[in-house]
Amino acid sequence: MQDVIAVLLAGGVGSRLNILVRKRAKPAVPFGGIYRIIDFTLSNISNSDLTCVAVLTQYKPLSLMDHIGDGSPWDLSGRTREVRILPPKTGEKDWDWYRGTADAVRQNLDFITRRPSREVIILSGDHVYYMDYRPLIAYHRAKEAQVTVAMMPVPWDQTHHFGIAITEEDGRIVDWEEKPAKARSNLASMGVYVFDTSYLVDVLRHSTIENLDFGMHVLPQALAEARVYAYRFEGYWRDVGTLESYFQANMDLLRPDSGLDPEAWGTMTNVMPHGLTSDWPPAQILCQGQVENSVISPGCLIGGRVENSVLSPGVVVEEDAYVKDCVLMHGVRVSKGAKVFRVICDKEVFIGEGAKVGLGDKTKINTRFPKHLFTGLTLIGKGAYVPGGSEIGTNCVIYPDVTVEDYPEDFRIPDGETLEKGA
Repeated sequence: MQDVIAVLLAGGVGSRLNILVRKRAKPAVPFGGIYRIIDFTLSNISNSDLTCVAVLTQYKPLSLMDHIGDGSPWDLSGRTREVRILPPKTGEKDWDWYRGTADAVRQNLDFITRRPSREVIILSGDHVYYMDYRPLIAYHRAKEAQVTVAMMPVPWDQTHHFGIAITEEDGRIVDWEEKPAKARSNLASMGVYVFDTSYLVDVLRHSTIENLDFGMHVLPQALAEARVYAYRFEGYWRDVGTLESYFQANMDLLRPDSGLDPEAWGTMTNVMPHGLTSDWPPAQILCQGQVENSVISPGCLIGGRVENSVLSPGVVVEEDAYVKDCVLMHGVRVSKGAKVFRVICDKEVFIGEGAKVGLGDKTKINTRFPKHLFTGLTLIGKGAYVPGGSEIGTNCVIYPDVTVEDYPEDFRIPDGETLEKGA
């Protein structure tokens, strides 16, 4: 579809993912063993035969830029294919930073206007889903719409998290509620918009709103002056913007009935970031090792028991260790006899012999981050050290790069507490 430009918004801070985004952008967070979150949207773009893509970055973009490279892993490089990474034009003035989702596109209108196109599709880089965008664009054209929003029903108690549409029988949107306290519909926006190029350019050029946002400003304006339609999507889709939703999406990989199946979706990833070889050896499960209902990536070595967990490449679980209901990223080592339950570990975490992590009273929410950790998860940052014999409760946060010197004398972190380096 060479007459459609894709614009992928990948610059959000993602603060609800806490220390997982301390050193990387949210779309660059590892997911599901071998993937990163942005892989799903990039793969959708490639599988939908879109050939011109702008990736708008902002917050800590380096790992994301390294991962995307020239777009080759998603077949987005070549004479007729292009992926362009566009950071903010920062420098002299504060307003050079992106100030809203639509402002990010507005600051890069030259990318759109210099290329002939019929439509622009606006996408988010922090959702896990599979979608062929071609039927959506065909629907947009059939309705002679100027704006089309991909939408799906959500539970009524979740409507306050989304933009909500009220539609007529033919799908035309007649009213819009952005994150309403009490919604009149449960038809929620997926953050996927198709705009006629001419209409989008006109709206963005003439708007005087500084913090211009698609949901808050552009869509309400379009309802008053343009033909706006809802495209109903049926399939797996999850916003992984919170620790709990990120964890549950990883757990969905382990449920055959969840609908989440990256391999069947044709999800692609860059297996050689930073020029490193992708030749991980096959995973090894030693004679005393046990694995039940888990994702075990290449390069893993399992000598203990792993149950209902997702392990990225290079994870080691030593003899007599027990890992249950966990997400362990690249290079995590769980030493002999350690017990790790409901834990998200960032890369290169070391857990010492006999340590107990994630055990405790999950009703004791995190005192520093009560809106992030309240369901019984424990979060360990990149490169952190967990001493042998230590006890770390549930709803805890262990900051990146902590060492044995950062722990209290008894090596015990109570439920709901946070350990910070040098604190």
